[in-house]
This record gives sequence, structure tokens and C-alpha cells, in this order.
Amino acid sequence: MASAILSVQEMYAADRAAVAAGVPGEALMEAAGFAVAREIRRRWRRCRVVVLCGPGNNGGDGFVIARHLRRRGWPVRVAVLGDFQALRGDAALNAARWDGPVRAAEVSVLEDADVVVDALFGAGLSRPLEGAAAALVRAVDSRGLPCVAVDVPSGVHGDSGQVLGRAPRAALTVTFFRKKPAHLLLPGREHCGEVVLADIGIPDSVLDAIAPRLFENDPALWLPSLPRLQPGDHKYCRGHALVVSGPMSGAARLAARGARRLGAGLVTVLAEPAAQAVIAADRPGTIVARLGDWDAMLADARRNAVLLGPGAGVGDETRRRALAALAAGRRVVLDADALTSFADHREALFGAITGHDCVMTPHEGEFARLFDAEGGRIKRARAAAARSGAVVVLKGPDTVIAAPDGRAAINA
Repeated sequence: MASAILSVQEMYAADRAAVAAGVPGEALMEAAGFAVAREIRRRWRRCRVVVLCGPGNNGGDGFVIARHLRRRGWPVRVAVLGDFQALRGDAALNAARWDGPVRAAEVSVLEDADVVVDALFGAGLSRPLEGAAAALVRAVDSRGLPCVAVDVPSGVHGDSGQVLGRAPRAALTVTFFRKKPAHLLLPGREHCGEVVLADIGIPDSVLDAIAPRLFENDPALWLPSLPRLQPGDHKYCRGHALVVSGPMSGAARLAARGARRLGAGLVTVLAEPAAQAVIAADRPGTIVARLGDWDAMLADARRNAVLLGPGAGVGDETRRRALAALAAGRRVVLDADALTSFADHREALFGAITGHDCVMTPHEGEFARLFDAEGGRIKRARAAAARSGAVVVLKGPDTVIAAPDGRAAINA
């Protein structure tokens, strides 16, 4: 489950499980700090580094980073936000191991800095940055200083990716064990810069109890279940996709290309006569047929997958075709006009989906016409999938794919 994404609370659980399994918290912090220092050395020549340490474990990581960089001969300046003496646990232990000066985390500490390490707050921050922390972040960005974030840039919410007030735009973010939603969701993703996932000694076995339900979309996630061609296979073994085109056929033609590239045995684009010539000229091998008797087209069981919606038109006929395809037991993808056609008939759609394979691909506007879900993109996509019984692909620059059983993936 290398592609698993952990929420902030799940990551806390992973830390606790690692400690319970015999990995000391001190060792985890040492490994985390060493990993960040290593990534800094890989990207920059020796230069002046300012490490901004917060009041919690992120600050403890910062002291480890500073120690390892100075051990390699880098000039390092450490600044702490809040009371240095208030540090506790492993953070206090590593603060005591730092034998250099410690300054207050104020804007003046950035003078002559070449690189800044943001070890102020981690993914668990739940309120906007304020005071000295906000001033430091503002100064780092305004001066254009390369910033290396520990875990997530301070001010980015680890679960939603939302920026709480403000957050630095890091050049590099080093996180540990598994990514968090903020590393993939906007706007947090834009603040993370390059994201490096570091192994700090947490055993993969801790995931057994956590049972992650969120993943980064990656071939490793679905490749094992992708059908493989066998020597005796023919085109009907690989499915016959029906793509319904409207007068403007561009989206339907792109979808037909995608179906063929994926491996569909046959692809038929159904269109009115005026659009057929354009579609037929697009790609040899795509079948073009007249959009006539829909029920007759569905009568052939070998036509087992249907895409309906792009340019299809909003209204009763599009709605009827979608319901008929579901009733016929076809695998159905509903997009664009096929979704909007059910804006006032959502219960009829959800009832028809029950027990059938259906994928809905709304953008934000189409999503709002069908669902009343609120919250972040992951929460809303999951709620919509559970409500409708379909796999919901909530499209956008950070597309979320959610299944009715609660599994979800984020496109990176």
C-alpha cells in the first residue's frame, strides 16, 4: 500500500503503533530530521540556513536538521517560536542536543539567509497562523527565499489542503511514511513544491490496523486487476463500447479514442447524420452508426458499455437513454448533459443505479446540480458515491475518485 494516503489522525496512529512495536519516538524524530537534512544537501550547495522551529514535534525535527547540517559544515542559525524551555518530550531532548545559539523566531533572523527550513507547525495545525509565525511566513515569501517545509508548509491543513490564513510557498516539502491529502489537494499542493516521501523506520505493518481508504491514483493501485489478453481472445472478449455523440462531436471522438487505447474490442459512436462524416474521418477502426432506435442498440448484449452525455443535449430523451442503459444491465458512464438531465430527477437516477455498474464524471457545477454534499472534495465525493451507488469522479485539477464503499483516490 505504498500509494496509501493517511489523514492527520491516521498518521498519529501510525506513529503510536510504531512506538508500541518497539521503535522509539526519539529514533523516529532523528530519522525524520536526518532525511530533511539529506534532501537539502542533495539540492543546494553549502550555504547559510535558517531553521525555524515551532513549539511541538516539528520544532524537534528542526533541531535535528540543524544538528546534521552543521555537522557537515553548513552555517546554521536556529530560531524558536515561543518559549524554548516549554518544549517537551523528544522535541526537548533534541533541543538539548543542539549546542549552538538559539534566537527568537522573528523576521530579523532571516537576515542573510540563503535557505529557510520551515519546522514551525505540522499537518495538525487547525487555526490560522498569527503573530510572529505569520510575519515570518510573509517575510520568507516576500524575500523569495527558498523554503524547505517539514511535513507540510506551516499554515496548510493536512487533511483538506486548505491554507489557514497564509502559508509559505515551499520549494521542497519532506514528509514521512505516507503522504497526506494536503500534498495532493489544492491549494496545499501548490504550496508544497516538490514533495519527497522519506522512510523513517515506521513498519508497513502498522497499516493493517489503520486500513487506509484513501490512495494516490497510480498504476500500482489498479494494474493488478486490469484484464490481460489471452491467446484465444477476440474482440468481443474485450467489450463493445457505445459512445453517444451530439451535433458537436469532439468530446465523443476523444472518448472513443480513449476507449480504444484502453483496449476495448469494438467502439461504436452513435450520431445523427450531420455529424457522422466528421466522426468517420477521425480514426480508422471506430464504427460510426446512426443514433436511431436506442432500445434496439441495447438489445445486443455484446454492446456492454455505454458512455452518454457529452453534447447529448439536456432533456427527456437523454434521461430516457440513461435509464434504459442501466435497466439493460450495461456498464454506464454518465457525463455532462446526462448528469444535468437528472438535476430535477436525481432519485430516479439513484434508484436505477442500484445494483448496476455506473460511473459519473461531474465537474463542480454538474456535481452541485445532483448532490447536496458539503465539505472538502474528498468528503463530498465519498458522500455522493455512497448516496448514488455510483463511482463518482469529481473532476478538477485535483480530481477525486470515490467508490460507494468509501474508498477514494486522488489524481496527482
